[in-house]
Amino acid sequence: MSQFFAIHPENPQARLVKQAVEIVRQGGVIVYPTDSCYALGCHLGDKDAMSRIRAIRAVDDKHHFTLVCRDLSEIAQYAKVDNQQYRLLKSHTPGSYTFILEATKEVPRRLLHPKRATIGLRIPDHPVALALLEELQEPLLSMTLQLPGEDLPATVPWEIREQLEHQVDLVIDGGHCGVDMTTVVDLSEGTPQLVRAGKGETASFGFA
Repeated sequence: MSQFFAIHPENPQARLVKQAVEIVRQGGVIVYPTDSCYALGCHLGDKDAMSRIRAIRAVDDKHHFTLVCRDLSEIAQYAKVDNQQYRLLKSHTPGSYTFILEATKEVPRRLLHPKRATIGLRIPDHPVALALLEELQEPLLSMTLQLPGEDLPATVPWEIREQLEHQVDLVIDGGHCGVDMTTVVDLSEGTPQLVRAGKGETASFGFA
């Protein structure tokens, strides 16, 4: 049965954050809040945990994970970022955006787009997510918590625990997150391309 932590959405309790990160380090799958919606997360190098997340979502290995990072320097460790891309990232992070960038060799091959060697990365604007990342000191491998057959992401933590209590190791109640997914912007080929319109505004990229 999964554990359930109520973590304050503005002032996360350090003790609970440390316990949550220890669960991740031990191979656990967690549900945690972000600035867009609740997400599933696991340790970057854990293939078994990745498989469990795909099973929860009922998706195959063509459905990509996102690396959720704590800051721009961490993004630069896992993605190749030029000056123009850096300026765009700096002006839109933290925030409700996922950016597609060319991956560095730090990223395991199984996480890359099979034809383009790209990876999705984001920096969330949520105190709980950022506290987890700061304690972990590396990205969380994540996927939106949208259950099979549902049109929108799951939003109510105690309902999530009832549905997934035998499939995840921890559900973090960090308050209401909403149902809008991130805006996805592909920066890997020079001119920004809008992949998915979501919570993050798009006008500043020049999209209509």
